[in-house]
Parts: sequence; C-alpha cells; structure tokens
Amino acid sequence: MKILKNSLDFYINASIHVGLAVYAFVRITEIYFKLPYNKNVDYFIFYGTITGYNFVKYADVAKLHHKRLTKNLKMIQVFSLFSFFAMCYYGYLIDFKTLLFSIPFALATVLYAVPFLNGFTKNLRELSSLKIGIVAFVWMGFTAIIPLFDAGKEFSVPIFLYAVQRFLVVLVLILPFDIRDVQFDAISLQTIPKKIGVEKTKKLGVGILVFTLVLEFMSSTAITNKSPFMLFFFLLIMFLMRAKINQSKYYSSFWVESLPIVWWLIILGFDNF
Repeated sequence: MKILKNSLDFYINASIHVGLAVYAFVRITEIYFKLPYNKNVDYFIFYGTITGYNFVKYADVAKLHHKRLTKNLKMIQVFSLFSFFAMCYYGYLIDFKTLLFSIPFALATVLYAVPFLNGFTKNLRELSSLKIGIVAFVWMGFTAIIPLFDAGKEFSVPIFLYAVQRFLVVLVLILPFDIRDVQFDAISLQTIPKKIGVEKTKKLGVGILVFTLVLEFMSSTAITNKSPFMLFFFLLIMFLMRAKINQSKYYSSFWVESLPIVWWLIILGFDNF
C-alpha cells in the first residue's frame, strides 16, 4: 500500500499528471478540428509541460508549501532532466516556425518563476492580479493555439471562440487550487478567493462556465462533441462547488486535474459508441 501511495505522490509531484491533463487538452483540440494525430507536437507539449511545471515548482525549494516534497526532490530533478531532453528531441522534430511561435508561451512560464520585476525581486507568480490569467494564457497557447498553428489552420471565428473557451475553462480549473492555497499564500498575494471569498469565487466560476457552454454551442464543431462537453461541464461545476480550503490532499492535485483527461476519454467513448 505504501508503494502505491509513494508512486502516486511521485506521479503528482513530478508533474506527470498535469502533463497528461495538458496532453488530453491537445488531443481534444485535434479531435475538435479534425487534425491528424501529431506525435511530435503532442509529445513536445507533454514533456515541455513536465519540464516547465517542475521548474516553476522547484526553482526555489525554500518556498515549497509542503516540505516533505524535498525528500524525493533529487528523483524529481532527474526525471525533469529526462523530460527536458525528451522535449528538446521532439522540439527538434517539429516545424521551426512552431518552435518560434511557442516562445511567448514558454517565456511566460519562465518568468512565472524567475524574478525580473521590482529590481529582480518579483516574478509573475507574485502579481496576484495576473497570476491566474498567465497560467490560463499559457495553457490556452500550448493546448489550443499551437496545435492549430502547426497544422496550418488560418485564424477564424471558430478558432477564436475555441481559444477563449479554453482560456476560461482553465481559469475555472485553477479556482479549486486557489481555494486550497488560501491557507498557504502570503498575505500580499491577493488571489480571487482571498479578494472576494470562497463562496463568491465559486459563483464566479459557475458564471464563467455558463459562458463557456454558450461558446460551445456558438462554435461550428461537430455536434457529437457537445454531449461530452456537457458532461465535463457538470463534472467541473460539481468539483468547483465542493472545493474548500481544508480539502483532501488529492482533491485538486489529482481529481480536479483529472477532468481534462476524463473529458478526452468521454469524447473517445462517444466516437466509438
């Protein structure tokens, strides 16, 4: 039992789970726009997510919320190095224009952890008014915009609506994490739950989700994708409304983070039905 728990902890702490969530979003984009499976781009984003997240989480070990993570830090660092080399390998195989196009999103990830503001004392993560938007922007870029750009899709209204929807969905996915972190975040870091309270944060999240549902039916994607989105929509509302400050260890980091993967699997299930 302890081996299973340690394996699950490593799976989460090494950002493999969040990498799969991002990968699922990329695959959903390919399904929505009928793109061929692009192994090189998909794996580049998957390993890039693991590399980027571990860099952000462990760049400054002293600021970790949970000190017990440092026991396995060396193993995570080795795995991150492997992921970095894998990212570079698949990056070498994709179109150079796609690599250039990904630079703004990659740069936002780096600056999220590296201090460059106020005399190199603050990073983007410490800008409470921008923090959640930056994360959503990066996820939108890598999971919606880059796969379509690499496939040569021209900018259009459906693509714009899809990108906005992805941005908003990620915003809501982050809210349970922000609710959890109210007890950990510094007083100066005024996240949404700290500014307006937990209950109002949940109401805001539901309002945003309703708008994503409108965007789903405004888009010109296949009708077979609507039902899976509806299921994802209700699952996300359920997890958002049940989120609390003193939540279980795996509530956000595993269950909430699993929702994009569940959405992808539901789509595959509907396609094979």
